Amino acid sequence: MATHSKAVLDFSPVGKERDVQTLSRPSLSYWQDAWLRLKANRRALVSLFLVIGLLLFTLVGPWLWRVNPAAQDLDQVSQPPGVDRSALIVAPYTPWLAGEVPGTGFRLAEPATTQSVRLAWDALPGAQGHRVYRNIFPVGAERAYGIPRAEFFDNSTLTFEDRLDVKPGIYYYTLVGLNEDGSLSSETSSLTVEVQRVTTVAEARERGLVASDVALAPGDSVELALHPLGTDYLGRDMLARLMAGARVSLFIGIGAPLCFVIFGVFFGSVAGFIGGKTDQVMMRFADFVVALPFLLFMILFKIAFGIGPGESGVMPMLVALVLLMWPATARLVRGQILQIREQGYISASQLLGAKTHYLILRHMLPNTLGVVLVTLTFAIPSAIFTEAFLSFIGMGVAPPTPSWGSMSNEGIKTMLTTPHELIFPAMLISITVLAFNLLGDGLRDALDARMRNRE
Repeated sequence: MATHSKAVLDFSPVGKERDVQTLSRPSLSYWQDAWLRLKANRRALVSLFLVIGLLLFTLVGPWLWRVNPAAQDLDQVSQPPGVDRSALIVAPYTPWLAGEVPGTGFRLAEPATTQSVRLAWDALPGAQGHRVYRNIFPVGAERAYGIPRAEFFDNSTLTFEDRLDVKPGIYYYTLVGLNEDGSLSSETSSLTVEVQRVTTVAEARERGLVASDVALAPGDSVELALHPLGTDYLGRDMLARLMAGARVSLFIGIGAPLCFVIFGVFFGSVAGFIGGKTDQVMMRFADFVVALPFLLFMILFKIAFGIGPGESGVMPMLVALVLLMWPATARLVRGQILQIREQGYISASQLLGAKTHYLILRHMLPNTLGVVLVTLTFAIPSAIFTEAFLSFIGMGVAPPTPSWGSMSNEGIKTMLTTPHELIFPAMLISITVLAFNLLGDGLRDALDARMRNRE
């Protein structure tokens, strides 16, 4: 007889707890998560601080540096930053009664100052007269003597006093002999003169360089007004003009792109979501706007606004930019909307009863922010360069109203002698363009909802 045995299986708990490893992540909103990713991008973060600094420079700077950007300091014309600002106190100017001047050859009668440069010479061999030239560059083999300052057709006058716009620095004077027919002879003599800045007691007190109760005497020294970034060709403070010009340049460079990008986003999102014939009609209208010549409409708007020659055309420029530059944004947004509306989560939202405005605002537009911001970052430098170009041809911001574009245009004329007049506005334009591009690139990655779970 076979014996059968049963195995008893015990399924009771063993009494030992398992160690379970869990992954936890704090619950973050869309914008909180985007801010964390933006902070991780060092280039974008530095660019953000640069943009904030430019805004502070534009809005807060004029409150800290209270200098009139239109005020002219005639004692410091086209002065670079860091130049010597000291001026020697001298007696008031008195007419020169030229007498016997000791010495030989082409020489200074007395030390050269910004009041006057007094020259004397001996008659050149065979010369029937003399002509005096002045240059700010050394005279080479090409014999570019410079500006003719005086001409004498006999040898009875052998002195000359130069008082024409004499500034501190080095001048190169050339004395050329004249033949009987008035032509230049081959006999020349040159003289290098270093001019010292001087002022009188009355002028120093009138310009506020010293207090009225401070005693001054000839031989004392005073400091002229401070210009941290130098002055332009009219003696206007460069720092104050850069701050004032930033308001115009950034107003045009940010205000106009912001307006036409917003309109382009609205236009493109409506066309892409509705689709069909409405989309076709709206896009053909955008193609028509693209074909319109910007410069021609700028001229028409300037005439319509009654802007005459020499007047600033800021408003016609803004209107032309807003009305003609939105189709590019509209096309990009339409393409994104056409792609996004076919996604599964859009269909799921529609099945759950989501309304049209909810779908556009909650799902579609946030997913197009990257494209919109990239478009905006390209539109801002484009608008700034457009302002510079229009100012260059006399249709934009006209002097004396400052803008970075018009200041760069003025600086080009004197870039060889005073490069700081071009370097500073051009540098601000470059920094602004670079900062907005890098910031837009970082924002594109930070606001891309598809990158939220990739880290």
